[in-house]
Amino acid sequence: MPRNVQAELSRSVWMPVPDMAGGQADGGPLDLVVIGSGIAGLSIAYEALLKGRRVTVLDRGAIASGMTARTTAHLASALDDFYHLFMNRRSEEDACQLHQSLAAAIDRVEQIVRVESFECDFQRCNGFLFLGEGDKPILLEREIAACHQIGFAGVSWEATAPLPDFDTGRCLRFPNQARFHPLKYLHGLAKCIVARGGVLRPHTAVKSVSQEGDRVLVELADGHTIGARDVVCATNSSIAGPVTLHTKMAPYRTYAMAFSIPKGAIPDALYWDTLDPYHYVRLQPGDGRTDFLIVGGGDHKSGEADDADVRFQALEAWTRNLIPAVKDVTHRWSGQVLDTIDYAGFIGRNPRSNNIYVHTGDSGQGMTHGVVGAMINSALILGREAKWAEVYEPSRKPLAGMSNFLRENMTAVKNFAEYLAPGELSDVSDLKAGHGAIIRQGMSKIAAYRDPSGRLYARSAACTHVGCHLHWNSFETCWDCPCHGSHFAIDGTPLNAPAIGPLAEADIKTRSGDYAGDGQDGGRQTALHSET
Repeated sequence: MPRNVQAELSRSVWMPVPDMAGGQADGGPLDLVVIGSGIAGLSIAYEALLKGRRVTVLDRGAIASGMTARTTAHLASALDDFYHLFMNRRSEEDACQLHQSLAAAIDRVEQIVRVESFECDFQRCNGFLFLGEGDKPILLEREIAACHQIGFAGVSWEATAPLPDFDTGRCLRFPNQARFHPLKYLHGLAKCIVARGGVLRPHTAVKSVSQEGDRVLVELADGHTIGARDVVCATNSSIAGPVTLHTKMAPYRTYAMAFSIPKGAIPDALYWDTLDPYHYVRLQPGDGRTDFLIVGGGDHKSGEADDADVRFQALEAWTRNLIPAVKDVTHRWSGQVLDTIDYAGFIGRNPRSNNIYVHTGDSGQGMTHGVVGAMINSALILGREAKWAEVYEPSRKPLAGMSNFLRENMTAVKNFAEYLAPGELSDVSDLKAGHGAIIRQGMSKIAAYRDPSGRLYARSAACTHVGCHLHWNSFETCWDCPCHGSHFAIDGTPLNAPAIGPLAEADIKTRSGDYAGDGQDGGRQTALHSET
C-alpha cells in the first residue's frame, strides 16, 4: 500500500489522522483531479465543487496525512520572511498584493467554518514580532514602515509582547491573525467535499501527469490511468512542472514541539522572533485545565544535519526561558517547508501545459498559502480573473533573487560531489541495529539501514527524482534528499514528492565475501545478515 510522510517516526500534536476516504465516482468524465490532500489540495477541491465541477482527490497516503499534519498551523498575513525584504526583491505593488492574498485567505477560512458549521478551534488573535537575541531594532522599524507602505492597517508598536514572565522589549503587533486545528479543519472540508459529490482516494500513488490534447492523463502506480480536463498538483514539492521550478526552491526541515501549559498562563496569540532561523509560538486549546503550547524552529536544509535531539534541547531551553509556565513536553515532530528565492510561493498554471496547475513553495506559511492557492487556481480553472495570480506565477524569473538562487543551488553542486567521497562506514558489518548509513561499493553508494531486529535494508543512495545523494534522518527514520525535498522509507518507498519511483534494491558485499541485502543479486536471492 502506498505511503506518505505519515510513515515517518514522529507524531505531531494533531495526529493520529482519522480515516477520511469517501465518495463514489459515477463513471462520467472528470473536470478536475487534485493530487495531494493537504490544505492546498482539499481547499481547491472544495472551491471547485462549489462551482459544480466533478472532482477527485488522490493521495499516496491517508487523506490529510502529509505535511499539513506536521505544521504548527499559524494563519498569518504577517510575512515571516518580512515584507521589507520581499520589497527588496519584488515591487511595492507585489508586496501589497501578497499581503492582500494572505489576509483574504484567513477571511476565507473563517467564512468556510461559519458557513459549513464545523468545529476546528478557529480563533482570531494578535501576532507579536519581537527581536531575537542580538538583533537590532532597525529590523522592526523597517518592517512596520513596509507594512504601512503596503496598506497593512493596524500594525503597531507595543512596549513588549504580552508574556507575563519575559520582557521582549519593544515589538510589533499584527492584528487579525488566526490559529486553528488543521486536521479538524481538513476533516470538515473532507465531509463537505464528499457531501457535494467529490471523491477522496487515499493510498493512490501517482506515477506521471501528462497533457494529451485537451485532456490531462494521470497515470497511477497500479497501472490505471485517470483522465480529466484539469489537474492540480498540490503536493509539498510538486511532481509536475519542469526541474527549473525546483531550482527556485530549497527544502528545509523544521522542528516543533508541544508542552502542556495551564489555561490562561499566557494570552492566546501568535508569537515570532526575528532570528534566522526564527522561533514561532502559539497556543492550542486542550482539555480540562491545560492547553498545549506549540513551539517551532531549529530549521536547516533538508538532509544537511542529523542532530534533532540537539535542536529540540535548544528549542526547549529557549521556550522555558521565555515562558516559565510550561510543564511537560508532550510531542516532538518535524516537517518540511519549501523556501523560494523571492519569498512567494509558486501557484498557477504549469509553464509547460494549459491544463496542469501547481501549488508549491509555501515558505513556512503553508496553511495560509494553501487557501490562497485554492482561490487562485480555482479562478484560473474557471477562466475567471484570478486576483494575485501574477505575484505567485510559477514561470516568473525574479532577477533580484539571483543571489538566493545561486546560494540555494550550490546544495546540488556539493551534493553530487558526495558521490566521490568515501562511505560513512567501511563495511555493512559495522552498521548497528536501528541505524542507517551510506556505504560505498565500487562506484556506487548504498543507503543501508539495519532495523532493531537485525534485518538489513539496502537501497541505492540516488534519489529517483534527479539522482541527488541521499542522507540519513535518524529522528524520522527515513532518507532525505537535500536537493529538492524527496523523502524515502527504509525500504525505498517514496514518502514525499517530487520523487515518484522507489529506490532501487541493492546488495552489499561484506568482508567475508557474502552479500547482504533484501533484494536480488543477478537473480539470486541474497541472505539477510544481522551482524552487530
